[in-house]
Amino acid sequence: MADFMLNTNIPSPCYVCEETKLEANLQLMQRVQQESGVEIILALKGFSMWSTFDLVSQYLQGSTASAVWEARLGKEEIGKQVHAYSPAFKQKDIDELVTLVDHISFNSLNQWQRYKQQILDAGVSAGLRVNPEHQEAETELYDPSAPGSRLGIKSQDLNGADLTGISGLHIHNLCESDSFATERTILSVEKKFGKWLPQLTWINFGGGHLMTRAGYDVEHLIQTLKDFKARHPHLTVILEPGSAVAWQTGFLVTEVVDIVDNVDKIAILDMSATAHMPDVLEMPYRPEISDAGKANEKPYTYRIGGNSCLAGDAIDLYSFDHELQIGERLIFEDMIHYTMVKTTFFNGVEHPSIGIIRKDGSFELIRKFEYEDFKNKLS
Repeated sequence: MADFMLNTNIPSPCYVCEETKLEANLQLMQRVQQESGVEIILALKGFSMWSTFDLVSQYLQGSTASAVWEARLGKEEIGKQVHAYSPAFKQKDIDELVTLVDHISFNSLNQWQRYKQQILDAGVSAGLRVNPEHQEAETELYDPSAPGSRLGIKSQDLNGADLTGISGLHIHNLCESDSFATERTILSVEKKFGKWLPQLTWINFGGGHLMTRAGYDVEHLIQTLKDFKARHPHLTVILEPGSAVAWQTGFLVTEVVDIVDNVDKIAILDMSATAHMPDVLEMPYRPEISDAGKANEKPYTYRIGGNSCLAGDAIDLYSFDHELQIGERLIFEDMIHYTMVKTTFFNGVEHPSIGIIRKDGSFELIRKFEYEDFKNKLS
């Protein structure tokens, strides 16, 4: 990261995507598609940096959306297949979605029956999101199969239902999971929903397949998918990762604005955890800072704080080899997936710019946010 820290063309704060790393992830996914026979589409909820979508479209088969605006973005900027799922659609959503999507999955039989004729008349392939009641996610906030979940239909509720017109099932219960979690989920789906599979044409095993993480058993994933397809050769199998596409493909450049003392030394940066990396507080999790260690691991320890008025806008203790200086840059690693799509203009704190390190090493500033962006969001 040192070269990027010294690149004066990169403003602070700024999210920076490394094109070479993104393409490496996409190439791995292309291999999974080719060797397993499945289709992989991009989950826009995890990665919507559409300035990279020309590259994404060279490798993936389209996108999946959680709302009308995401569907429109996928249609306009990637093309190819457009899928959609939401916990609940309004009539106006369906009116627009039937002009945008190829596949749509409903969260309840009630929603399906309400919009069934309109979907079929539009020639959109319809599916149902089902809940395999099989838990793999470690964080309850991100566990669609947790008890009491509002996401997906349980198998007992499909018994006796008229599924005429339904072409597929949509399952999503993983979160940054390994291939063995995928295998367990598939086996659970076959056990609970196997009797409906012969009448379908596709099945979507959702996201959370973190196949681009170091140490992920890609060969096992490929074999697991091939085995499923061998058991159900009539089904088109779809995966829709978000995190995996942009995993470890970029960083957030920040700058030390001030240093204060209160129990710990506190370095206040030109970013906000609550506004610019909210998962740090929601999950919570501890992001990595380049060349920094845990508290007291190195000679100089600081608590890292954000520049909003929220009292809890702070991250954790980090240690450094030297005393931090006002104006010094710190680099938060792996900030491209999910982080960017969740940002807000809270407090009017300067929103990070967006840039790309191209394959030739040059930096291109894609977007710099201005006061008008903050003002126009509220009206």
